[in-house]
Amino acid sequence: MTPPAPAKPRRVDKFKLFKMLGYEPHGLQAEVHASAASRRVLACGVRWGKTKAAAMEAMSAALLPSEPMNPRRGWICAPSYELADKVFREIALIAREKLPQLIRECKDHERMITLTNLGGGMTELRGKTADNPVSLLGEGLDFLIVDEAARLRPDIWDRYLTARLLDKKGWALLISTPYGKGWFYDAWRAGQRHEDGWASWNAPSWSNPHLDAADIEMVRKRIPEMIFRQEYGAEFIEGAGQVFRNVRDLATGEWREPEERETYSAGLDLARVADYTVLVIMDSQRRVVYLDRFTRLDWALQVSRISAACKRYNDAFVYVDSTGAGEPVFEALLEAGIRADGYAFTNASKGALVNNMSMMLEQRILTLPRPELAPELIDEMEAFEFSVTDAGTVRTGAPSGMHDDTVCAVMLACWGARDVGEFEVQEV
Repeated sequence: MTPPAPAKPRRVDKFKLFKMLGYEPHGLQAEVHASAASRRVLACGVRWGKTKAAAMEAMSAALLPSEPMNPRRGWICAPSYELADKVFREIALIAREKLPQLIRECKDHERMITLTNLGGGMTELRGKTADNPVSLLGEGLDFLIVDEAARLRPDIWDRYLTARLLDKKGWALLISTPYGKGWFYDAWRAGQRHEDGWASWNAPSWSNPHLDAADIEMVRKRIPEMIFRQEYGAEFIEGAGQVFRNVRDLATGEWREPEERETYSAGLDLARVADYTVLVIMDSQRRVVYLDRFTRLDWALQVSRISAACKRYNDAFVYVDSTGAGEPVFEALLEAGIRADGYAFTNASKGALVNNMSMMLEQRILTLPRPELAPELIDEMEAFEFSVTDAGTVRTGAPSGMHDDTVCAVMLACWGARDVGEFEVQEV
């Protein structure tokens, strides 16, 4: 008589698995892993360990047994592929180093890995970007991890992601550094109120016992207090990441034809691979009077178009982004007789542009076109944000998946107008 086959395990002991994988979660990480809530929200500071915790949670879910004919599916979703890659790369690294025998297929370029789970079935994990909502349609999911959830559009969670979890009654782990008080804050509050199926946690960077307190203190001295409180203190602060204020209040202007004897300054941000070339012209009263935005034009046509506009506005003086791809066009503009000066973007030089325009907006001496005339400009200015790298460096720019070409052109035009009248910002 043939003895019965040993029963296949029906569950995974997370903490035994973590020990086998060489992962020892610190206090609050362990609490998140132990929770049985179907919607978990983790708001924590940079370098707290949320990527590692999310990757390990995904691994334990991937190994949960399923029947061969009933594969399990999980997604790692983020506002962009670059951000989704952080957790996905960690998962792929763990699988290759610790569980290579379970890998059926791994396609890094497609952000897809397929594993044999402990029931002999298959689990497929994919990295997904939220900047293309159409790609989020279709599949039912057993589990979902959303990285940098606070920077996700609220409709992505409400309309696309939650629907993927319904059929299989899947769970979701939302991780992020706080960013204002949007939908992620509301989700975190639901967890604090212990609403049905929700749980949430809040943790500053220094609660990670593996970080050096002296390093964090050094960062504190280098960056603005509100940014430190948000990025390291994990505080939900209204508008903390916003760079430019009073944008809509000052968006009351109209396009204006050139006036005789008026002095004009211009800013020119040149297209990279998938960006836009943007020319902005401003008069001596710091009113944006002209904006041209275009893409995928031959360099010669760009020079001709820019040259015609600048000459029309009384030979406007132009500050040109001369970084990288901008250099050949900058030289061509000079050859075309345009009065121009190059402005190479570095962290420090871009900071000077940001500070200059921020002061103009704060002092309300800048007039922007009405939103319906330049919707891209208003949207880009309101989305332009502070961010902090893992090394503690403060950066400014568009959120992932958005452009900041129009903002850069306006900042360069403002730089040309910085010493008009009584207003002046010292150059860095």
